[in-house]
Amino acid sequence: MLAFVSAPSILVVLGNRPQFVKHAAVARAWASRTEEARPIIVDTGQHYDHALAGIFVDELAIPTPDYSLGVGSASHAEQLARMLPPLEEIMLRERPASVVLYGDTNSTLGGALVASKLGIPIAHIEAGLRSFDMTMPEEINRVMTDHVSTMLFAPTDAAVGNLAKEGITGERVHRSGDVMADIALAVAAGADERRESIERVLAQRGIALPERGAYGIVTVHRAANTEPDALREIIECLRVAAEHLPLIFPVHPRTEAMAERAGLHLDLASVPGMTLLPPLGYVDMTALLRGARVALTDSGGLQKEAFVHGVPCVTLRDRTEWTETVDAGWNIIAGSDSNAVSAALKAHAATFGDEPWGTERPDLYGDGHAAEQIVDVLIRHATTLLPQHMRLR
Repeated sequence: MLAFVSAPSILVVLGNRPQFVKHAAVARAWASRTEEARPIIVDTGQHYDHALAGIFVDELAIPTPDYSLGVGSASHAEQLARMLPPLEEIMLRERPASVVLYGDTNSTLGGALVASKLGIPIAHIEAGLRSFDMTMPEEINRVMTDHVSTMLFAPTDAAVGNLAKEGITGERVHRSGDVMADIALAVAAGADERRESIERVLAQRGIALPERGAYGIVTVHRAANTEPDALREIIECLRVAAEHLPLIFPVHPRTEAMAERAGLHLDLASVPGMTLLPPLGYVDMTALLRGARVALTDSGGLQKEAFVHGVPCVTLRDRTEWTETVDAGWNIIAGSDSNAVSAALKAHAATFGDEPWGTERPDLYGDGHAAEQIVDVLIRHATTLLPQHMRLR
């Protein structure tokens, strides 16, 4: 007897830690609707330390990936070369109704290139973000992905406007809100409860966690900031920042490896007033962020999460794709200029004082239900294509 697949599949491509976090929100919204459209998850393994991705699978209850490619760390060209053939093979085998891509990594671009060549509709979550700096690999990835996408989920009004300026308008564009804001709001209460256990673990290592509002949280991982000369400048920025308040720095594996390779590991470890920690899971990192007076980061995600949790941010990059956080006064772009970092910290202290969390903030990223809107569009799109994807089992 002939039996038909009753629901189409949708392929989700993930490659690094932030993409696992973003998908956690979507996976929660999707969990009760898998009979309508079946998610298939591909982990490219682009993340520098792939084992860390497993933390998020366990901690945020993301379904275990169906495929793991293990492409590892390499140059942009080599990463793409490693992931394109297996992505093509998987897409041809699974024949998904669409391919879901997040953000702006090489995995995003790889998925977009393969799906577009095969004529598979593409859904881009975090569409329309622009730093307007085409020297950034991420900017190239996000622009190219947007222009081949069928469904573009823009997190902000500014992102919708950016797409319109490039001629991308109409029913393709969905002003969805932000999935990282969804998950940040969802884990906030649990993160606050986790703080006591973090304090105990650090105390066992001889590390006293400063009180809420008495420290800054640091993340640095982008390639542009981990090259030897750039990393020296970043270390000097952190040295100056630590003169203002104690810093806690969970060190990204890439940053640690590059510091060791450049002979800067001791310089990093010896910054007075700065405590280095190993990489943290998402909830633990959120707990530390929510207790910080300020965040210093080159991460796009942390800039946004800092805003959601009411923590002022100093961005250690020359530009940001999250321009609305700057316009709202919660984010100051300092680059790797130590004087600019010092001035930014003084400006935030003058504006927000020691307890910024109660300060009113504009609604930039939605009310925590972006993922539900996205899943609804994905399934509605997939089910209209169902006759094309019914096949013999």
